[in-house]
Amino acid sequence: MAENLLLLLGWLGELIFCSWLLSSGAEHLAERWGGKFVGRTLLSIATTLPEIAIVVTAAKDGSYGIALGSALGSNLFMMTLGLAVMLIIATTKLSKAPQRFIDVKQFKLDKILLVITSVVGAILFIDGYDVIDGIIFVGFFVTYLYFAFREMRQERKDEALVSELHATHEAKMSKKHFGRSMILFIIGTVGIFIGAAPFVNSLGGVALDSGVSVVILAVIISPIAGEMPEKISMIFLARKGASGASIAVANVLGSKILNNTLLLAVAIFAAMSYRGFTTKIPNTSLLEDQMILVTVITIIALIPMFRNKLGLKSGIMLLILYGIGIGFQFVLSSL
Repeated sequence: MAENLLLLLGWLGELIFCSWLLSSGAEHLAERWGGKFVGRTLLSIATTLPEIAIVVTAAKDGSYGIALGSALGSNLFMMTLGLAVMLIIATTKLSKAPQRFIDVKQFKLDKILLVITSVVGAILFIDGYDVIDGIIFVGFFVTYLYFAFREMRQERKDEALVSELHATHEAKMSKKHFGRSMILFIIGTVGIFIGAAPFVNSLGGVALDSGVSVVILAVIISPIAGEMPEKISMIFLARKGASGASIAVANVLGSKILNNTLLLAVAIFAAMSYRGFTTKIPNTSLLEDQMILVTVITIIALIPMFRNKLGLKSGIMLLILYGIGIGFQFVLSSL
């Protein structure tokens, strides 16, 4: 057991380090194209890469519990603990420009789509996931990108200053700085995909040694590695004041919609590519319970957002909600 645990911790450390490189590169690249659209797309996709690597590796091996558990754990982790840490930093002296609250009125599209994709994903899982479900998830993802792009174009028309700010960002982004950011991004990405397979294998080994379900371990442990770039990015952004916090919120909501659409589609198509076109990711009682739990927690976490203002109290509430979610893991494990 000690050997598998050491391997797990070692590969977890490798993923965290590579995630930090990825995050650093992605954040600087975002300066070139910056704004809410970047938070929803470039940063969200970049910070979801570790989870994609874990999910693909797990699905390839038929470890569907790890694949779906990683996706579900990511949503649980970031919609509660991730947002909580961001809010606590942004609304206290930990920020360079503390705010009384974060205005999230502009994220109506993200909030509605996150609720829809969470509920639809849970319903579709009743009979397991197959190719039709994968196509539906891709459709949701493309729809989200379309609306995000259309909204970005409309904002540019409404705010003439945006183009000036964009030009200023590009002027500041020297070729040397851009090249360094690309190198960090590429090294981080390669390292993540190298570390994904041994991480999944060692996770399975620890599960066998400890007698704890691999699904439970995936829900709790995988997000530590998979969400590290997003967590690091959020902390830096939250310290920059209102504009940074706004991009951080866009990043969280965008990446969670990606988890409910692109990531699930990747799991389905990865399983199909290695095990045949008719492959179905089966429903199990434990995974179904996890799906219901994470869907309910996601919706509860979104309630303060529909009031359009997030403050310190919301951060504390989300922190408590994360504790409740982790507590349920031990209940489900015992069952």
